Amino acid sequence: MLDGEKASWLHDQPLAIHNSLFFDSERDGFESIGGNYVLLKKKEGIYAVFCHLQKNSIVIKAGEKVQKGQLIGKVGHSGNSTEPHLHFHLMDSADIEKANGIPFVFEQYEKYNGSNWEKITNKIPAAKDRIRFLK
Repeated sequence: MLDGEKASWLHDQPLAIHNSLFFDSERDGFESIGGNYVLLKKKEGIYAVFCHLQKNSIVIKAGEKVQKGQLIGKVGHSGNSTEPHLHFHLMDSADIEKANGIPFVFEQYEKYNGSNWEKITNKIPAAKDRIRFLK
């Protein structure tokens, strides 16, 4: 799936609203929303999905065992995306359209507190937290 040519609120926001109102999973398929994506199975009942990846950037193969820190693909602007970003979540099934989300704890990240970045360990970010990951 192609990446958006450029991030443009005037173009992308109406498209996102249209997709949220008129998306039909049988007609459109998940790719129209998630764009280029990777689905990883941790174990039965725990699956991770990484969406909106850049076209032709996925470097892992089906069935490959993925290691912590390994490159999967590059952040992109594919699917129903208003700007380049990564959509990641855990779920209880490999069926993306029917799965339930599972909460997860990040081992380590930084949270912006309004003036500085503070290091956070083994927490779940709040919905509106601005976070970044350490290398």
